[in-house]
Amino acid sequence: MDRQYDLIIFDWDGTLMDSVGRIVSSWQESARSLSLPVASDDAVRGIIGLSMAEAIDALIPGSDDVTRQQFRERYRDIYADPTLAPTPVFDGVEALLEELKSQGHKLAVATGKARHGLERAFAHSGLKHHFVGSRTACETASKPDPQMVLELCREQGIAPSRALMVGDAWFDLEMGRRAGSDAVGVSYGAGTEAHLQTATPKAIIHRPLELLEWV
Repeated sequence: MDRQYDLIIFDWDGTLMDSVGRIVSSWQESARSLSLPVASDDAVRGIIGLSMAEAIDALIPGSDDVTRQQFRERYRDIYADPTLAPTPVFDGVEALLEELKSQGHKLAVATGKARHGLERAFAHSGLKHHFVGSRTACETASKPDPQMVLELCREQGIAPSRALMVGDAWFDLEMGRRAGSDAVGVSYGAGTEAHLQTATPKAIIHRPLELLEWV
């Protein structure tokens, strides 16, 4: 079977995992507990997928190193509260990954999460075995820098033009574009369709299984 793409790279939060609401509430609760400015829902949604350092710069500008570290720790503790149910993956995600693998595509993850956060999400979701590689924001450049995509392509011996980036934020799609890859946006995550369109994606899909129409 001829394939247009050999490697499909997914963002995590808002693309595979339905975690946007939890991220927003955890961010706001962390800021409130430290008497820091509490960003609006839309403002927090706008930084989902960036590294924590860039997110803090955007929503808590001018904070000193101590405050930044306190916020990181508070956010991590609140988001990972073991008394809360794990965040679910979107309906259709597991079937999508299974079908893509059966068609011969390699799958990978490029996320703004830290490594410990991604590994926790892998464990909770049971999806890790689907992916041949992953990159997190603490290991390489933050989106929209193309480094995550380029490193994953190089690791798998695949040209960027044979890779597809899938994400719910304009900077996911822009990262793919800068790497020389096509990109598909998802409308069911953090970003609006209008923002996704600014990165000129190949398509915007409205549920995970629609991706099969574009690969």
